[in-house]
Amino acid sequence: MKFSSKGQIVIPKDLRGNIFTEGSQAAIVAYSDHIEIRPLSYVLGKLECALASENSFAKEWDSPDDDQAWENLLEHAMENQQTEE
Repeated sequence: MKFSSKGQIVIPKDLRGNIFTEGSQAAIVAYSDHIEIRPLSYVLGKLECALASENSFAKEWDSPDDDQAWENLLEHAMENQQTEE
């Protein structure tokens, strides 16, 4: 697969399968050594609980250190989810 001058790529049809249909939305998750393209509905479903928790703790957590800790927690949760699949 090659990138165009605009940074575009074409995902081969046999890799898209039934996961990504025309018009569907996807999320790109970037890591330090790779990226993942996931259906947006999957990502939103996995983050639903985390987002609810973030709102509940917003009054208690209000510092850059707390924000970084939360980001690390979300990243770790995503990594664990990938290993379970």
